[in-house]
Amino acid sequence: MRAIPQIVNDFAAAIKAADGRRPQAVNVRSKEAFQPGIGPHSESKTVELVASEMLIANPEEYSDRIATGVPYPDMPRQKCDLCVGTPLEWEWAIEVKMLRMLGDNGKLNDNILMHILSPYPEHRSALTDCEKLSASLLGRNSAILIYGYEHPDWPLVPAIDAFERLASARVRLGPRATAGFRDLIHPVHSGGAVFGWAIGQFHAPA
Repeated sequence: MRAIPQIVNDFAAAIKAADGRRPQAVNVRSKEAFQPGIGPHSESKTVELVASEMLIANPEEYSDRIATGVPYPDMPRQKCDLCVGTPLEWEWAIEVKMLRMLGDNGKLNDNILMHILSPYPEHRSALTDCEKLSASLLGRNSAILIYGYEHPDWPLVPAIDAFERLASARVRLGPRATAGFRDLIHPVHSGGAVFGWAIGQFHAPA
């Protein structure tokens, strides 16, 4: 079974590989194309692109063993971002969140921390995803991954540290695994890192 540090490394390498194909996202509202690169893509599309590259790079590990958008058995309207294993018994159920402080134009995205730190289930944040995963029977093991794009004025680690402190009060969070990526083609989203944690059994906050 692939461990979380290996999956985090594979995810980071796949971001770099997908970026090398020069994908170009389109603004949903204006229908105008963003600058080339994986950085402007939505979270769900990025996971799809990354899963495809993980399969190409490691077919012995992921052939017929990786899937995106897998329904939770007890909540079929909600879907798990990434599963590794087989539909009969997923080894890993993994939720993925994006930490992208700046947009395609370099302007600040003021709402992004809500998607990481919000305690409200309606926001479907990384924090509440931890609780959802720890209570779910979807996979034999569960994990949370956060991938982010770095900027000198907006480093990733302070937000990751805050997430760990909040999540550790709600679930049993495993050790942090980290893998970086750099030299992407987008002028704003040119590098960053992937962070991952295995998640243990649910326990209510004190």
